[in-house]
Amino acid sequence: MASLRMQPVLRTKVGRRSLISTRSAHQLVVTTSPDPSHTPKPIIKYGPPTGGRSSDSGHTVTVFGCTGFLGRYLVQKLARQGTQVIVPYRDEDEKRPLKIMGDLGQIVPMEWDARNPDQIAECVKRSDVVYNLVGRDWETRNFKYEDVNVKAAGLIAEVSAAVNVPRLVHVSHLNAHPDSASAFYRSKYHGERAVRDAFPTATIVRPSQLYGYEDWLLNAMSQYPILFKLNEGKTKILPVHVMDVAAALDLMLNAPVTSVASTFALPGPVLHTFNSLASLVSSITLNPTSTAPTVPKPIAKLFATALNRGIWWPTISPDEIERKYIDDLGVEAFSKPNEDKIKSGWEESYITQNKGIDGEEVKSWKELDMTPDPIEEHAIKYLRRYRAATNFDIPVETGRHKPPKAYHVLP
Repeated sequence: MASLRMQPVLRTKVGRRSLISTRSAHQLVVTTSPDPSHTPKPIIKYGPPTGGRSSDSGHTVTVFGCTGFLGRYLVQKLARQGTQVIVPYRDEDEKRPLKIMGDLGQIVPMEWDARNPDQIAECVKRSDVVYNLVGRDWETRNFKYEDVNVKAAGLIAEVSAAVNVPRLVHVSHLNAHPDSASAFYRSKYHGERAVRDAFPTATIVRPSQLYGYEDWLLNAMSQYPILFKLNEGKTKILPVHVMDVAAALDLMLNAPVTSVASTFALPGPVLHTFNSLASLVSSITLNPTSTAPTVPKPIAKLFATALNRGIWWPTISPDEIERKYIDDLGVEAFSKPNEDKIKSGWEESYITQNKGIDGEEVKSWKELDMTPDPIEEHAIKYLRRYRAATNFDIPVETGRHKPPKAYHVLP
C-alpha cells in the first residue's frame, strides 16, 4: 500500500526532471534580406531536428492559392515540418464552413479578397515567407487574366513589402513571355514584372505543365483525347511532377541565399509530344490509342468560344486551344546536334534565351540539388483507374533504378 501511495510522487519527480530543456545555437535563425527596409525576424526551432508533428520549425508562412493543384501539396510539406501555415480562402457563402484538411503542423484559415489590401495585410503581416500560387488559366465574368495574374499578384507583393515581409515566392509559368500568342502566358509575364516592381527581392518560379492525381494533362488525355490531337499532336512539352515542384518550393523556405531575388525555371527532365504522351497513356491504361480526328484551329477556337458562352463552369477556353500549339520554352536543348557542323568544327553550343524578368540568369534544378522524376515513373499511379476491371492489376515495369542521393544542405 505504501508503494502505491508513493507512485504519484515518483511520477512528479520524473516529470520535473523531463521539463528541463536547453536551446542550441542552431535552433535560432534570424531572417535576412538584401532589402534593408525589411525587418529581420528571429525564428526559434523546437522539437526534434528531423521535424514531424511534435516539432515547431519556427516559421510562419502564408500560402495564397493553397486550395489549388500545387498549393495543397506545398501546404502538406510545410505543415509536416511543424510550420504554422496561414491558408487564405475565398468563400462567397458565409454559411458554408471551410473544410481544411490539416493533420500536421498548424493550419490557420483566413478569409481574403484578391481586391482587398486590408485582408491581404491581415494574412501576411505575421509571416516571414509568403508564397503566391494564385493563377487563373481561364477567364470568367468576374476575373480576367489581368485581374488575377497581374493585378492580384502585384497587390500581394505590394502589401507584403509594405508590412515588411522578409521574403516572397511568386509562381509563374515556364512559357511566360510578353510576345506570346497566348494571353495567359503574356499575363504571367506581366505578373512577374508587377511583382518585381513592388518586391525587388522576390523569388520567381517558372514550372512547366504539372502532372499528378488531379492534373489536367494525363487525366484529360485519358478522358478527352481529341484535345491533344490539335496541332497533329506535335506540340513539344516538358511535363514535371507536382510533388517535385512542391519540394522545390519547400527547399526555398530554408535556402534564402540560393533563392532570394532569383528566377527558377523548373521543366520536366524528358521531352514529350502529345503523340508520345498518348502512346504512354495507351500503354499504361491498356486501351487503344484514340482515333479522334484532328480539328482545325479556327474551328476548335469557335467551338470553345460558343461553349464558354453557353455554360458557366470551366471546360475549354479559346486561349487554351492557342496554348496547345505552343512548345515549351527550352525544348531546343533536347534537339539532336548537327553532325555536319560537329565534323567541320563549327558547331554552335545551345544557349537558352530564358532570362529572368530583370535580365538575370535563370536557375534550375541544379541549384536546388534536385533531380526531377520523369513522367514514366509516376503515370501508372494516376492512370490505373482508367483500366478495365479485367486488367486492372497487371503490373507495369519502368526499368529505371534511382540511386540513393547524398545528404546536402542548401545555403
